[in-house]
Amino acid sequence: MQAVEFVTDLSEQPIVTIPQGIAAQLPKSGQARVIILTSDDPDDAAWRSAAYEQFARDDSPEDAVYDTYR
Repeated sequence: MQAVEFVTDLSEQPIVTIPQGIAAQLPKSGQARVIILTSDDPDDAAWRSAAYEQFARDDSPEDAVYDTYR
């Protein structure tokens, strides 16, 4: 399977626009798998950070050497 990546703008319409240059690279027939990735929710990032901090608090003193890695 070949991967093609591009960024497009989403709107209220349920349409995903494929840029012309990318469309020209695609096969004219067959199937494609589409995966839509959107920007992370800022609240999600804060939650992950708080969860990591709580997880790190439960570490033993021997594991303190790993606290600087992220």
